[in-house]
Amino acid sequence: MIDKVNSFVDLKLNSWIVKQCNSIGLKKPTPIQANCIPRILAGEDCIGCAKTGSGKTLAFALPILQKLCEDPYGIFALILTPTRELAFQIADQFSVIGQAINLKKSVIVGGMDMMIQGKELARHPHIVVATPGRLADHLESCDTFTLKRIKFLVLDEADRLLSGQFDEQIKTIFQALPKQKQSLLFSATITDALDQVQKVSSNKVYMWESKEESGVATVDQLEQHYVLSPKEARDAYLVEVIRMFRSNNENGSIMIFTDTCKNCQLLCMTLNEVGFTNVALHAMIKQRERLSALSKFKSNHVRILIATEVAARGLDIPTVELVINHTVPNIPKEYIHRVGRTARAGRGGMAITIVTPNDIKLIHAIEETIGTKLTEYKIDDKEVVTIFTQISVTKREAEIKLDETDFYEKKLINKRKKLILEGKDPDEEEEKLMKKIQKHRKPMKKAKLNNIESSSSS
Repeated sequence: MIDKVNSFVDLKLNSWIVKQCNSIGLKKPTPIQANCIPRILAGEDCIGCAKTGSGKTLAFALPILQKLCEDPYGIFALILTPTRELAFQIADQFSVIGQAINLKKSVIVGGMDMMIQGKELARHPHIVVATPGRLADHLESCDTFTLKRIKFLVLDEADRLLSGQFDEQIKTIFQALPKQKQSLLFSATITDALDQVQKVSSNKVYMWESKEESGVATVDQLEQHYVLSPKEARDAYLVEVIRMFRSNNENGSIMIFTDTCKNCQLLCMTLNEVGFTNVALHAMIKQRERLSALSKFKSNHVRILIATEVAARGLDIPTVELVINHTVPNIPKEYIHRVGRTARAGRGGMAITIVTPNDIKLIHAIEETIGTKLTEYKIDDKEVVTIFTQISVTKREAEIKLDETDFYEKKLINKRKKLILEGKDPDEEEEKLMKKIQKHRKPMKKAKLNNIESSSSS
């Protein structure tokens, strides 16, 4: 453990890197930076696990940039991340520090023009930041670039990347990589990642995990509360929570997390209608619109962002003062990532989770994981009763409007794309589904006919 590190100079980083860090207000390394940077510079593979907001991105970006300036060529480093927004954020951090050496970087994610991306890759940028699916598509469809000379492979949010969801794409990517490289894994929650990295690593592996706060997975500066709500009144309780927060804090930014793209869009429409201007971020929105929504929220032009899990990982937005869980996540570590969007880098913040009777077990699992008991956030039930009907009617009107758009058509297109990527025929899969539906419908129809016959004969 490195304790006496007072500046980035102590980490043997080049003067130009130290200068760039100082220019953006970074004077002293965080614990994960102080411990991991020297090991990475020494050529070791590294696993870094620390709470969200602890400076993980610069823990790998700074040593990579130092090594790059010693031997500059492209493609020098590949950074994989599970979400598009996080990919753009990581690329921005590389750009800020790397502008002194005219760093060239490329972001390869879905939702953007593949031809333009292909041309960028053909020009061999120094740094490629990518989501697994889109990078695998490029590797399988063109040969205008190679990853055989990379020096660094970074898996950011490694637990999510190695959870099984991206196995096929990761396999395709790993086949295109050289055997000799440094593998760096970083996340707020790492489980069996050590075993995973040892399989792909030919170097010595250094593992660093934050031991602070004796197993508490969230920071001390975060106030964590729950609001008890009947299931059918969840939206009204959400509005009342926002209203109470706004009465004491007019300008603080709020992130609201929900479970599905549809719920996200409906909440966005409903809250806009009742006077809480917001933007939505979910997988059914075009990538340019997603970036625009995030930009408006980051710049404080809009102070409420409603999102699915795509925004739960790694996004660093310092102005977020409140995170609301409209739905309780099924997996405790997803709760950790969601609430980690506030109380970052020593700042304060609050997280409020709306809990229905069906969610009690999930809340207990979360409390056990984070080592902290959530306390009740008092809501005036009488106020909820006065707005319940208005919120319910407004949401129903939003559902009707959504039905009139091409929202569900987009969902169908995305589903067909996914089937094609999995090597399945979407028409065949649709046919199988229809047969399955008809199989279940026939007994129901028979039962209905029997009921009609028996009622008519009586």
